[in-house]
Amino acid sequence: MAAASPSTNPTAERADATAWIAVAAGALGALLATLDISIVNSALPVIQGEIGATVTEGTWIATSFLVAEIIIIPLSAWLERLFGLRSLLLIAVTLFIGFSIVCGVATNLVTMIIGRTGQGLMGGALIPTAMTIVAKRLPPRQQPIGMALFGMTVVLGPVMGPLIGGWLTENLSWHYAFFVNVPVCALLIALLLLGLPYEKPEWDYLRYADWAGILGMILFLGGLTIVLEEGHREDWFDSQLIVQLTLVTVVGLLLLIYGQLRAPKPVLKLSLLFNRQFGSVSIMALALGMVMYGSTYVIPQFLALVSGYNALQTGQVIFWMGVPAFFLMPVLPLMIRTIDIRIAVAVGLGVMALSCFVSISLTAESGGDVFTESQLLRGVGMVLTMMFLNQATVQSVAKQDTGDASGIFNAARNLGGSFALAALASFHDNRMWLHSRRMEETLSRNDPGVQEYLESLSHALGSPGAAMRALNGMIQEQAFIMTYNDIFWIMGLATLATVPLVLFLRPLPKNVSLSMH
Repeated sequence: MAAASPSTNPTAERADATAWIAVAAGALGALLATLDISIVNSALPVIQGEIGATVTEGTWIATSFLVAEIIIIPLSAWLERLFGLRSLLLIAVTLFIGFSIVCGVATNLVTMIIGRTGQGLMGGALIPTAMTIVAKRLPPRQQPIGMALFGMTVVLGPVMGPLIGGWLTENLSWHYAFFVNVPVCALLIALLLLGLPYEKPEWDYLRYADWAGILGMILFLGGLTIVLEEGHREDWFDSQLIVQLTLVTVVGLLLLIYGQLRAPKPVLKLSLLFNRQFGSVSIMALALGMVMYGSTYVIPQFLALVSGYNALQTGQVIFWMGVPAFFLMPVLPLMIRTIDIRIAVAVGLGVMALSCFVSISLTAESGGDVFTESQLLRGVGMVLTMMFLNQATVQSVAKQDTGDASGIFNAARNLGGSFALAALASFHDNRMWLHSRRMEETLSRNDPGVQEYLESLSHALGSPGAAMRALNGMIQEQAFIMTYNDIFWIMGLATLATVPLVLFLRPLPKNVSLSMH
């Protein structure tokens, strides 16, 4: 490797221009990877229609990306050691372009899923390695600035996706939701070549690789994510597919445990989870992912079904969550150096919980404006929680373990999203049934008031059957609204439940940030 430059010298006070180019490349790559998770969500109905996919089949357009990304994120530290950081990222970005083009020209579901899976595999390598770039290229005093850039991209990506995807679909075509990646990736390749030095591949990692652990991680994370994503639609264990995938998940977990116990160098050091501070950080990352991805799942559904919003209008509402990041970014490095991490994370989680509680009074008249306050609060809470947990991740483990820690932290956040979607789907159906039955029980056909209302409705609609259908529709709408009020209440309580874990965090060293290699 080339001799250390001022950018890589741990005693240097200021990074040079190439170091900041590398950091910009890492931030852009992480933004691209997180944005592409949700950029197709707004265009999904249009894409399904054009490639001939059913609604159920269409969900795999989003799920395949998420499954692939969750698998590759914890493997990225091993891949970085194998190929070298610059070579790994250049391979990932180049292939990301190819898979994006495959998605853009897809005319059937199979081609689309292949492209989305490839995007997820390549994009997943860009997220944790962004933290590695900050650690390798910036001196300790400037690393909080790099971490602020990285944290901002992780927050902005999921909220910009629906907005950009909705705008492109409404004004151009859904194809451009994929083609837009081509010029961005070209810029990213140029930044990587300018900002990162070449590192010689370490092919010995193939000879001594923890193959049982690698296979186990792929089977475990892939199987678990698909079970969580598809379980509700497949009626859980009434489905042979879910039973088989659960067995795959268990086999993967056993192989992963075997690798942890027997391999000289496990592919991922899961024993870090027994570290009290890092274990607590990982649990809070799960909560962070639940609220981040849970809210971006719940709000679009409500706006589409109750308020009649289109993809672009929904994206504009979601984007409010990213606004606080722009205002907090300039002061985040100072906050990281001066505010106790336990206070910052506790406040962040508390504000995220509050953002859920202010949305528990939705009505049939509620539109996107009722979510402005909650989205701004959610954005503030997410920025505080994300940034300080990023710092805690690398401060809670030894320097040689920070690559593994970053992979576990980012995978936990994404898994939190999968847990949230699975739990919310089941909770939604259960509460819908409960609220519908309760309202129906209060409406007796012998009640004079009910009879009078049905008679007037029959007269207006032309028949008793139409009146009953209209009444049932109103009951379902009210049950739907009450269910979403319950969902926000539960998300708020779940977030509050993680706040006591901040007691396990240790204060960050003053004027010192992460240092990986």
